[in-house]
Amino acid sequence: MSDSSFDAVRIGLVSVSDRASSGVYEDKGIPALQEWLQRALRNPITWETRLIPDEQPQIEAALRGLVDEARCDLVLTTGGTGPAKRDVTPEATLAVADKVMPGFGEQMRQISLNFVPTAILSRQVAVIRGNTLVINLPGQPKSIAETLQGLPERGVHGIFAAVPYCIDLIGGPYLETDEAVVKAWRPKNAVRPVR
Repeated sequence: MSDSSFDAVRIGLVSVSDRASSGVYEDKGIPALQEWLQRALRNPITWETRLIPDEQPQIEAALRGLVDEARCDLVLTTGGTGPAKRDVTPEATLAVADKVMPGFGEQMRQISLNFVPTAILSRQVAVIRGNTLVINLPGQPKSIAETLQGLPERGVHGIFAAVPYCIDLIGGPYLETDEAVVKAWRPKNAVRPVR
């Protein structure tokens, strides 16, 4: 539930899928991301969404546009991160990067390994471009939520706990989370007083 007393945040969501982008089936990635983020964040959110095929030039163009023109603070992609020939989301993401943030991909694979041994085939990356954090997420809605939220009952941290502080460090808005969904981790000196 958003609260207008918190910083506004602009979030870009990119679903990469040949079949969904051509209308063969309905995209489930963007709705899954929006549903989870609306539960997790208390900030007012402006959405920028893109549904595109598995074409590296189009993915790169979408990411550049969301960062450089739409001025998103956070961009999340879903789909196109496996080993198949058409899976090129990580390559497109790395092509637009200023800095690579390898810990996100490492933790996403670690979370997914709790469920399937094929998690090691996943190639998600995270990067910084300008003042924006860009993260590749899995394609399945259930995996998206597990990756973002973690497995608290097993003591496994989701990646989103680190996102607000990362965005602080690159000059973005102060993200406030609903701790019932995910608790943002910041060092004590970076925590704003509760409003």
